[in-house]
Amino acid sequence: MQAKPEKPRLAWAVTGSGHYLEECLEIIRELEDVDLFYSRAGEEVIRMYGHDPKALNATGRVYRDRAASAPPVGLFYRGDYHTLVVAPATSNTVAKMVLGISDTLVTNVYAQAGKCRIPSIVLACDAEPEVDTPAPDRIVRLWPRKIDLAHTESLKTFEATTVVESAEQLAQTLQRRLQEISNK
Repeated sequence: MQAKPEKPRLAWAVTGSGHYLEECLEIIRELEDVDLFYSRAGEEVIRMYGHDPKALNATGRVYRDRAASAPPVGLFYRGDYHTLVVAPATSNTVAKMVLGISDTLVTNVYAQAGKCRIPSIVLACDAEPEVDTPAPDRIVRLWPRKIDLAHTESLKTFEATTVVESAEQLAQTLQRRLQEISNK
């Protein structure tokens, strides 16, 4: 395990969605003191959209979903992080979060952040009944299922979790959180 940082950092988990991906990457590139956590699908989708997962964050650490026990969760126990962002969050990831399933790196760090009382900000991709979203080669219209929308609504009730429904809301909520941290 790597040395503990001097001060807690931001943890950012990326799942396998192209929806809001470019906007999330723009936000990540502007941040300092951020470590990236990729689900297997997140790393795949980053590449599908023409990005190098290692090159998005020049100063932070990068963790990939390659071990069954998700060893990086120990970093949350040590106090390495002040906030977890999960963005973009697929309907699959949101459903697992709601049901308490922690079988990927991203769902595991979300669960452990909650158990350590570390606030999470989640950009749920399936929050509107109809959405136009970028595929790697075109724009696609989608209609999230009732169950996907219900899981997003359910996640909004979770302690220490703020669910946002747009990249703009994500940027604003994250900025407020970072300001709160800097005032401590």
